Amino acid sequence: MMEELVSQVEERFAELERELSDPEVIGDRERYTAAGKAYRELEPAARLAAEYRRVADDLEGARELLAEHGDDAEVRDMLESARERLEALEEEIRLAMVERDPNDDKNVIVEIRPGTGGDEAALWAGDLYRMLSRYAERRGFKVEPLAIGDGTYTFAVKGDGAYSVFKYEAGTHRVQRVPETESQGRIHTSTATVAVLPEADEVEVGIDPSELQIDVYRSSGPGGQSVNTTDSAVRITHKPTGIVVSMQDEKSQLQNRERALRVLRARLYERALAEQRASIDATRAAQVGTGERAEKIRTYNYGERRVKDHRVNVLLHNLDAILMGELDELTAALQDDEKRRRLQHA
Repeated sequence: MMEELVSQVEERFAELERELSDPEVIGDRERYTAAGKAYRELEPAARLAAEYRRVADDLEGARELLAEHGDDAEVRDMLESARERLEALEEEIRLAMVERDPNDDKNVIVEIRPGTGGDEAALWAGDLYRMLSRYAERRGFKVEPLAIGDGTYTFAVKGDGAYSVFKYEAGTHRVQRVPETESQGRIHTSTATVAVLPEADEVEVGIDPSELQIDVYRSSGPGGQSVNTTDSAVRITHKPTGIVVSMQDEKSQLQNRERALRVLRARLYERALAEQRASIDATRAAQVGTGERAEKIRTYNYGERRVKDHRVNVLLHNLDAILMGELDELTAALQDDEKRRRLQHA
């Protein structure tokens, strides 16, 4: 069974290599892009398949030496080491070949909102925004703020594979710390919710203009103070679903309208995905929950300088680094967990 899978990987990878050097494919932009994407996705499995062949040869060589020279301790250690590595490679190859989430390559729109905890929850939402923005920049993604105000943060993360990284941040993030305004030194527990939406193209989500109610009004600053003299702020209501998106950060009504439509399109796309696979994928409401403390995916404990991800039971004692955007270890653990769960249901 594994031999068959390894052969399939080798044959498909060789086929893609031939396609990428074929002048006809090179001259067809769409075909070349698709072949390049498939090549990059299969490359890790192809490297594992090549190692599998090498280790299998080593194992066979060790068996032959053992048969020729009898029970030699060094050869037996070589055989046992090769056997263990071969077993590990079988698992790694199966995981590498698990079907990817079709949205993994997409850009994302991230929405952070305060949950339980009043003013402290709003401050925590800001900390999460800075943490995720730094993480995006460390990974080479581009961060585009869309709407920031009243403790809520909506921003886009652009780059190849953004959704494959940021989808694991969706849910309720709980913080345990002493707020700056706490005079008695008591620890408070607060939350903020994070929704991560794959950004949809216009082709994927068609929006009928007749189903939109578009209201324009003057942007306002703190305390309701008008910040400009024109009706540049935009509120779009999608009448069939009741989804409402408001934008006022830009001075141009057209720019606010375009941003609002991007967020609306992402929400509608996510809604459609949730309806299609409700039995296996979390809907946006399940991602975010109510923001109650018990619905956490991760806890950040300032007193003990630790972070625990409850989904994979990983406990790290580098809170400061994580808040600076060093989330790679958590992401890797969550990616491995997702692959194993997909493999179980394959």
